[in-house]
Amino acid sequence: MQLFKSQVVRVTNSLSGKKEVFNPIKAGYIGMYVCGPTVYSNVHLGNCRTFMSFDMIYRYFKHLGFKVRYVRNITDAGHLENDADEGEDKIAKKAKLEQIEPMEVVQRYTVDFHNTLQQFNFLPPSIEPTATGHIIEQIEIIKDILAKGFAYEVNGSVYFDVVKFNETNEYGKLSGRKLEDMIANTRALAAQDEKKNPQDFALWKKAEPQHIMRWPSPWGDGFPGWHLECTAMSTKYLGETFDIHGGGMDLKFPHHECEIAQAEASNQKSPVNYWLHANMLTLNGKKMSKSTGNNLYPSEIFSGDNNLLSKPYSPAVVRFFMLQAHYTSILDLSDDALLASEKGYSRLMEALGNLESLVATKKGEFDIEAWRNNCYKAMNDDFNTPILISHLFEAVKHINLIKENKERISESDKELLQKTIHEFIFDVLGIENQSAMEGDSNTLSGVVELLIELRNSARINKDFATSDKIRDELIALGIQLKDGKEGTTFSIN
Repeated sequence: MQLFKSQVVRVTNSLSGKKEVFNPIKAGYIGMYVCGPTVYSNVHLGNCRTFMSFDMIYRYFKHLGFKVRYVRNITDAGHLENDADEGEDKIAKKAKLEQIEPMEVVQRYTVDFHNTLQQFNFLPPSIEPTATGHIIEQIEIIKDILAKGFAYEVNGSVYFDVVKFNETNEYGKLSGRKLEDMIANTRALAAQDEKKNPQDFALWKKAEPQHIMRWPSPWGDGFPGWHLECTAMSTKYLGETFDIHGGGMDLKFPHHECEIAQAEASNQKSPVNYWLHANMLTLNGKKMSKSTGNNLYPSEIFSGDNNLLSKPYSPAVVRFFMLQAHYTSILDLSDDALLASEKGYSRLMEALGNLESLVATKKGEFDIEAWRNNCYKAMNDDFNTPILISHLFEAVKHINLIKENKERISESDKELLQKTIHEFIFDVLGIENQSAMEGDSNTLSGVVELLIELRNSARINKDFATSDKIRDELIALGIQLKDGKEGTTFSIN
């Protein structure tokens, strides 16, 4: 169903600083690239919030009937410490500390990333490319930028010439910075520095003898710059100009600014029509920081194994909490905020249960069509999830009044309300009904326990054929039985 034909979506474009009508390059199709994680540690909550914002945007575009190619990369090389051009590669440094191969680090934390996002009920992207899988493409772009005079090679490293680029283009237009101001506020280069200008950034870095991650290139063994990988992968899968590029607000400068410069230098055209940036997550009013202890990982919230919260919270509640703030605003996580979100989430799920059993009449007072239109208006206004959620609670109020026979609802209105509320809660916001899932789990446990009893009876009666059949059928379904002194237990694989 092509709802996009009747819905006008407006987005806040970081490039213009304004809210603009979203018009895709090709009608009915969207190309969206989002900067993914550098996989050298467990994914943190701030990252999760950013990826959740774009999961919600992806979901809404799909709901409207767009065919979306969503590309979210994995950075598995080239990201140096402090996001600079000096220091160790973050992944190689972790590999040395743990005395394992860098790709073991990558594998471990990529698996953690996927597991965490799966718990939050994220849809997987269409393509999830890696930096190491696109070294050839990155080298080709560097060769192109060099040939066009916007880069220079020094001792096996290649740097982008920001001053030269700025003569014909505008470096700093995304972040609103002027190159003249940046130069004025920067200390002079040290004598040993290879760069012509402090603002220049690495496209390729020469690998010193101790550097583990290295690849051959026309300039010698080395590794690509962090900014380059996103230009290579986004243009490969989405074209030289595509619809949406997203990421965290902290990536606007220098990462996204450098991406624009690289792409314009190589292709002589603007790479992205709409730049979208998600804002940060704070914890108890302060910036999250491992060094101060003001930090939480998703697993610590789900398990309750932390000193900052009073109890565990489910992934569905944390997701609901995050979507109660607009993606462009700072959101503060606290125990009080999560407790309030848990109550709101429970009210929403309870109303969903009550909705099924509402008795319909010939006429109703709740204007479902107008309410439905308001839900779309909220999402069309730069994906305003807090306003959408307020409309969902307006529906909750009416559901409760109808249940108490203080209002009426027609059969057709009830069907439309069910359809709409399910679409926005489950499909667009991606919020799972945890209580229903727990109910399904309890039902499964009960069925398995019954089969264990039947198997035990069969064994007592020496009917080993039936006993073995029950065990083998359960194994085929991924349910493993374990016989012990205390009886038979089971685990689900």
